[in-house]
Amino acid sequence: MATKKQSNNNGDEIPNQKTKHKGKHDKDKPWDDPNIDHWKLDKFDPSWNPSGMLDVSSFSTLFPKYLEKYLQDVWPTVKSALREHGVSCDLNLVEGTMTVSTTRKTRDPYIIVKARDLIKLLSRSVPAAQAIKILDDEMQCDIITIGNLVRNKARFVKRRQHLLGPNNSTLKALEILTGCYILVQGNTVAAMGSFKGLKQVRRIVEDCIQNKMHPVYHIKILMIKRELAKDPNLANENWDRFLPRYKKKNVKTKKAKAKEKKPYTPFPPPQQPSKIDLQLETGEYFLSEQKKSAKIWQEKQEKQADKTAENKRKREAAFVPSEEPAIQDPNILKNDAVDVNAMAHSLKEKAKEFGKKKTSKNVDPQAYIASKEAPPKKRTKHAKS
Repeated sequence: MATKKQSNNNGDEIPNQKTKHKGKHDKDKPWDDPNIDHWKLDKFDPSWNPSGMLDVSSFSTLFPKYLEKYLQDVWPTVKSALREHGVSCDLNLVEGTMTVSTTRKTRDPYIIVKARDLIKLLSRSVPAAQAIKILDDEMQCDIITIGNLVRNKARFVKRRQHLLGPNNSTLKALEILTGCYILVQGNTVAAMGSFKGLKQVRRIVEDCIQNKMHPVYHIKILMIKRELAKDPNLANENWDRFLPRYKKKNVKTKKAKAKEKKPYTPFPPPQQPSKIDLQLETGEYFLSEQKKSAKIWQEKQEKQADKTAENKRKREAAFVPSEEPAIQDPNILKNDAVDVNAMAHSLKEKAKEFGKKKTSKNVDPQAYIASKEAPPKKRTKHAKS
């Protein structure tokens, strides 16, 4: 294909560039519009599929026997909810199955998958009022199998209890933070919510059962992320520097004491004597029934007397006075008594000397002068009366 040549202002010839022509499939599409929100889920309109389904699709699932009575009670509610979407359902109590299938009135091609999830949730003990919400377009479900993640049964039960927490507090916190409904039942965990919430729930459940991280740490991380999401300045930044990092600690456990291995002998241990053999050795086997009963009664009386004496001794032990501490060295106590007596004698002499000095210095002359007024008479008992 020849290309035309053009000349510039200086007269030089410049070859013309090839123009790219769009093909049949490179045309602008009607949905290539920035104003359209491609993540928005529009409600299904029956006019989009007026002819209905070309073939019948059906799903079936088993349910445990203990749910038979409950499913019988709630089945009319489930049936009416599915009838609104043109889906028929059947409850077979003989085979223990639930079946859903499309009809001529079915217009939404994805509603049969939603109905399949509905019967799966019902078979895992999810309440019917909660399970019917799966028929909404914005509600999704995920059934996580946890029974095959741990081999040890006791360890599995303990880790599953970590997921629930005391009084189901951990499970309620996870439901609030993830926005999902979570039900732990047997070897499975049924969750209902958005895609983002279900992804978080699956990661938390698997980390808990595999002992990678405790659910409480996941709750702390989710709470920090919720606070960071409120700040518009951090919307396009990496949050790893704000999130805590938990290291797994290996806690040392006490090792069980190993039993001493006895030396190996090819011979079996000697047979222990039976009850009859013991009676033959003591001669009790040949006693009459009357004598046997009398001997049993006598042994019972002796045990009772011993028990009574023991109880009496325990009661009287509370009234026994405690013993005084024994004197270790009598010479030390004698010396101490002599020192105390000498100190008391010296203090008395000093007190007498001090009293004599005080009387000689401070003499009151008025005490020796007689006064005109007579001293008051003491009142006697007869005067009072």
